[in-house]
Amino acid sequence: MTLHARTAIRTPICERLGIRHPIFGFSHSVDVGVAIAKAGGFPVIGLARELPDEIPGILERIEWRMQGMPYGIDLMLPVNVPRNANIKDLHASLPVGHVDFVDELRSRFKVLAPVKPSFFTTQVRSETLFEQQIEQVLASNACGIATAIGLRADLVTRAKARGKVTFSLVGSVRHAQKALALGVDVLVAQGYDAGGHTGPVGTLSLVPQIIAVAGSAPVLAAGGIATGQQVLASIAMGAQGAWLGTLWMAAKENHTPSALLDRLIASRSEDTIITRAHSGKPCRVVRSEWIDAWNDQGSPQPLPMPLQQVLTGDVFTSIHENNNPQLIYEAAGQSVFAIEAETTISAQFDRLVADMDKAWDRLRSLAVG
Repeated sequence: MTLHARTAIRTPICERLGIRHPIFGFSHSVDVGVAIAKAGGFPVIGLARELPDEIPGILERIEWRMQGMPYGIDLMLPVNVPRNANIKDLHASLPVGHVDFVDELRSRFKVLAPVKPSFFTTQVRSETLFEQQIEQVLASNACGIATAIGLRADLVTRAKARGKVTFSLVGSVRHAQKALALGVDVLVAQGYDAGGHTGPVGTLSLVPQIIAVAGSAPVLAAGGIATGQQVLASIAMGAQGAWLGTLWMAAKENHTPSALLDRLIASRSEDTIITRAHSGKPCRVVRSEWIDAWNDQGSPQPLPMPLQQVLTGDVFTSIHENNNPQLIYEAAGQSVFAIEAETTISAQFDRLVADMDKAWDRLRSLAVG
């Protein structure tokens, strides 16, 4: 018997989704998602960075490997993007000062041109792109659809009509109320501690506020969570589970570039920073010299989404392609403190569930009755 078969801690959403543990795992890696499902959690696979013509094949591989296990898909659907967009045309329209600044950084850091095309070098977030992604995900067998940024009433309605559970990541009471009004099934209260695009309120302050307005809708806690003790604490606050992301980058299944893995292992919570330099929106990342350069005196303010990606997407692609130890970074939360070495999803679940059990036993020992 593995350690993660011991726990009896289950919440209603576990029964609803058919999972053993109230642990939700976001990742861009299909291998991570499959391993999370096998370990008894609910994987949510991010497809917001995938090339549109690759998504059908990715979904086909996911469904073949999942063998009926429940999983979700995450999309990013920000507003105020162009209806249609061509990356070359937008690049030609960028402010000269920003182009010169990035050219100087490329020269200073000796950034190589990327060899392979990527989402960041060929695509621009646009309404047309979002419509393509939505159609492909709705046609999949994913039992859940999550939106990390942006709420679309039509997506919620259509997803629910197909029997899919809808999730919305929210960073404020206002966001939660809007999601509830649209009929979203599950609220993911994502605090300031989280990696990626996040808001100004810390997780411990945000979660009870979202629970207070959620009514009968389940709430998951997200942001800075990487231990079993934190998962149990989330449930103690009234959440039905916890949503983890950063922790999985330490798993072999994530195929994390070695330079990035080394950076994550060496980093503490304070080595993450919220910056607009990655996407144009506030995004928590693990720092590198590339990110720090945007905070130097005299550096321009990052451009709004999607123009910042147009400006710097080739650099992000290059530093990952070349495993650049000086510049490599990625979206990462304050939960980076829990990354101590490369591991596996199975080992991570063993530890998460064992630590939930220990925390539960400790609470019972403190109870006076």
